Amino acid sequence: MRRKDREMSKDFALEVADKCEYAVLSMTDARNAPYCVPISIVRVQQTVYFHCAKEGKKIDCLRANPQVCLACVGDTHRMPNIFTTEFESAILRGTASEVTDAQEKITALKHLCERHTPTNMANFDSEVASSLDRTAVWKIEIESITGKRKKYDENGKEMKFGRMATSAI
Repeated sequence: MRRKDREMSKDFALEVADKCEYAVLSMTDARNAPYCVPISIVRVQQTVYFHCAKEGKKIDCLRANPQVCLACVGDTHRMPNIFTTEFESAILRGTASEVTDAQEKITALKHLCERHTPTNMANFDSEVASSLDRTAVWKIEIESITGKRKKYDENGKEMKFGRMATSAI
């Protein structure tokens, strides 16, 4: 990371991954051409899960090269009087693999739904029963994670590394 003064702890980076509304999955295809796509994620310990269709460009890329990078953006705030934005972000790197065990798929989907649609969990069992066969679930084993933040205090002074390290925007 170039801006070491904005680097945050691993725990901070995990918190950003846990609260981001979506993440951007970056990968390369068989010709080594880049491709990225936004996805909904959930983290369970050192594994990130996401669901998708069983075929398409994303699946082709993941099968050709399972090494991926995931960008997560937490809270942001445009500063009205200066030309900058407060932000928090996390970058995860790891290896993606398809989840083929039915029970692990169901558990991952349940975690995803609890995170993203918690008020609709009463319908989870019936929805999974009708869609499990046509839904793919993939996981990324986290091999590295970094976090970064730019934030200002009430006096307009940027809080560099270690200063209020865990406070969110």
